[in-house]
Amino acid sequence: MKTVYSVVLSSDVVEKIDRLAYENGTNRSNMINQILADYVSYTTPEKRFREVFREMRSVLEARAIKTAEPSDTMLSMRSALAYKYNPTVKYNVELYRGEGDEIGELRVSMRTQNTGLLLCMTEFYRLWTQIELNYRGAVSAVASDGKYARRLVLSVPVGVREVDLGRVIAAYVDAFDRALKAYFVSLDSRVAAARDVEEIYRGYLASNRVLV
Repeated sequence: MKTVYSVVLSSDVVEKIDRLAYENGTNRSNMINQILADYVSYTTPEKRFREVFREMRSVLEARAIKTAEPSDTMLSMRSALAYKYNPTVKYNVELYRGEGDEIGELRVSMRTQNTGLLLCMTEFYRLWTQIELNYRGAVSAVASDGKYARRLVLSVPVGVREVDLGRVIAAYVDAFDRALKAYFVSLDSRVAAARDVEEIYRGYLASNRVLV
């Protein structure tokens, strides 16, 4: 929870804080909050998120998934899809500040008006969701109009370090992206496409049991 306070600061200090905020991609209030938190040895959610995003970027950049500079709570990623004009798939991972098993959300979208492409994307989302349901039970995911949203939940939330959490989320995004690309490679045979996607998911699941 955040509360509004009135604090008197010199203009020179504010100028330096604003410069730091700009360099860190945040605003003045968050920058002051972070400086004070560091001074009293308190780790803010934003600082934890930065560590998570840093690890995610390290993992995903090595897998040809381009990442942007994150905001305080969100990391955006892009990946090219081998389909006609090589459209770009956009991934957004938003992390929640609240406590609990539900840590954030993955959103997938594509800027296109191609109805055939949007239909194929939606078919893949439904296939992926069904595979997850088959292997893990209930998941909170929604697919419509070529877009996909899935809540990210930790099955073992206690004691997970930021660097580990970054790897866990990155592994899921990477598996999703590889499965999506494999699906489009085998579009001529939906049976083969479904088999390839399931094989990738099973490989992911074999080494990642924390995120559900």
